[in-house]
Amino acid sequence: MDPVNVVRLERRAGVAVVTLTRPDRMNAINRATLQELDRILTALDGDPAVGAIVVTGAGPAFSAGADITELAELDGPDEFARFLREFTDVLARLEEHPTPSIAAIDGVAFGGGLELALACDLRVASDAARLGVPEVKLGLLPGAGGSQRLPRLLPPGVALHMLLTGAPLGAIDAHRLGLVNVLTGEEPALAGLSARIAERILPEATIFRPVLDDVYDLSTSAPTALDVGHRRRLTPEAVVSLDWHNDMSKLILDINEEIERAADDRARGVVIRRLRRALEDKV
Repeated sequence: MDPVNVVRLERRAGVAVVTLTRPDRMNAINRATLQELDRILTALDGDPAVGAIVVTGAGPAFSAGADITELAELDGPDEFARFLREFTDVLARLEEHPTPSIAAIDGVAFGGGLELALACDLRVASDAARLGVPEVKLGLLPGAGGSQRLPRLLPPGVALHMLLTGAPLGAIDAHRLGLVNVLTGEEPALAGLSARIAERILPEATIFRPVLDDVYDLSTSAPTALDVGHRRRLTPEAVVSLDWHNDMSKLILDINEEIERAADDRARGVVIRRLRRALEDKV
């Protein structure tokens, strides 16, 4: 299968929309899907014209998970393990990508489809969406990092219940519990809030992304005292890495005050662009 026919990339006003395009298979993820996702993430890496990535699915589903038909044709455990490694590597690339990512979820995000959504930074869903890992009913754990990411985004007891029973969460409950960031009601997720959220992500976020990731990873896995100490060490490290001058802190404080005084989004945008130019002059 031609990888280009299973994933589509569109650029919309600074937002890269990545769409799984196998609606007849509920956007089941096969090797061709993984190859094209990997190619697209490579193409978007470091692209200054892209401020956010939105991942979504064509048709009524986000993704029903790995393509069971293709898995059944794999030649033994070694081939299955290779598929899982490829899947895990692509999701790690998405999770670690310097450009912030948003999953726009309609219909089901099951199994590997949910794992794809978990690898994104944010999740937006229509009210009727459902999220789950039904593969555990077949004796399979989420194999591409889902069993690690799910407990980081949900209360441990809720995550464990999903992993033990395979019971899905509706989008409304997932939002209440923090797994979904924004609900779009009856409106499709992509047509709803995903693009607007993507457009509001500050261009400067990509500059600070490596430090934010480091702090976030430690925040979710280390005692508070260790986390705070590490954060204090990271702050000067970030400043040095950007080669800021001594007056940078004052500049940012002054700009923040101007943003707070700005009358509307257009005025705030002017101030933010000034900050960006000032950062570029000092980097």
